[in-house]
Amino acid sequence: MGKFSPVIKVIPKVRDATKHSITKLSEKTLEQTDIFSRFLTDVADVFLFIARFNKEMFSGHFEWKEFLHQCYQIGYKTLPLISITGAIMGLVLTIQSRPVLADFGAVSMLPGMVAVSLIREMGPVITALICAGKIGSGMGAELGSMKVTEQIEAMEVSSTNPMRFLVVTRVLAATIMIPMLVLYADLLGILGSWGGANIKGEVTFTLFFSQAFSSIDFIDFLPAVVKTFFFGAVIGLVGTYKGYNAGRGTESVGIAANSAVVLASLLVIIVDMIAVQITDMIIS
Repeated sequence: MGKFSPVIKVIPKVRDATKHSITKLSEKTLEQTDIFSRFLTDVADVFLFIARFNKEMFSGHFEWKEFLHQCYQIGYKTLPLISITGAIMGLVLTIQSRPVLADFGAVSMLPGMVAVSLIREMGPVITALICAGKIGSGMGAELGSMKVTEQIEAMEVSSTNPMRFLVVTRVLAATIMIPMLVLYADLLGILGSWGGANIKGEVTFTLFFSQAFSSIDFIDFLPAVVKTFFFGAVIGLVGTYKGYNAGRGTESVGIAANSAVVLASLLVIIVDMIAVQITDMIIS
C-alpha cells in the first residue's frame, strides 16, 4: 500500500485545484453577466430618455425664454472659438494643398477644392467635434451639478417639469444653432483660404470667391447642411442625458462632462459615416 500513497496525496490537491478553477470561472461568469446586464440597462435608459424627450417636446407649454437663452449660450458664446477654428481650417488646408497643386499646374483649382472640402466634410465634422467638446461638456457638467445639488428634484417639487425646461430647450437649441455655426465656420474657412492663397501669390477677393462658389453644387451643400442638424441633436441629447443621469457624488460631475464629450464625438463620427454612405448612394 505504501507505493500508492503518493497518488492518495495528489487527489485532494487535484480536487482543490478543480474547485478553485470552478470558483474563478463562476466569478468571471457573474462579472460578465453583470457587465452585460448593466449594458442592457443603459440601453433601455437611453431609449426611455429619448421617448420622454419626444413626449415633452410635443406636449405643448414650450419654454421659449429658456430656449432663447440656450440659443444665446450655444450660438453667440461659441462664436469666438468657431471663428478661430474656421479661419485656421481654411488657412492650413490652403497652405498644405498649394504645393501639390502647383506641381501639377493646377493652382487655379485651389479655391474650388478648398470650398468643396470645407463644405462637404471638414467644416461640418470639425465644427461638430469642437461643439461636442465645448457644448456637450458644458451641458453634462451643468446638469450634473444640478443633479448633485438636488436642484432637479427641487424643480419637480415646485411643479416645474425639468425634462421640458432643462433637456428639451438645450437639445433643440443645439439642433438649430450648430448648423448655423457650421455655415459660419465654412464662410470663415473660405476667407482664411483666401488669406493663405495670398501668402505666396496675389489673388483678388472677388476672383477667389467667384472661383470657390462656382465649384459648389447644390448636391454638395444640401447633405452637408442636413447632417449638421443630426450632429446638433446628438450632441444635445448626449450632453443632457449624461448630466441628467449623473450620480450623487461630486466626482460624478466630472465623469458626466468627460463621458459626454467622448460619446458625443464618437457618435458625430458615426453619424457622419452613415450620412456619407447615404449621400453616395443617392448620388450614384
